[in-house]
Amino acid sequence: MYEMPSERENLSNFLLKHFKLKSSMTDYGLELKMEEVSTHALVRMVTKFIYQYHLNSTFWVNCQNNVVKVNRFAHKKEKKKNKNAVTASTISHGW
Repeated sequence: MYEMPSERENLSNFLLKHFKLKSSMTDYGLELKMEEVSTHALVRMVTKFIYQYHLNSTFWVNCQNNVVKVNRFAHKKEKKKNKNAVTASTISHGW
């Protein structure tokens, strides 16, 4: 949850409200008791949270070594290209 620190409390409330899972906030994210839920079930719950809060265009969920991580997509900034390129004027005025 390092990527979305402002949403930690919202995720904690979402897990408590919808799935009755109590979590505790730490510096690294949220901690849950693993006896209560499997890792893959938790991935589905966090994915449901991301879709419900419309964060699916910027975040994705990953599971590594019994740790569920929420990562941010790496978007590259693209320069806008003009549809009609500006060309140098070839008109010469002779007055």
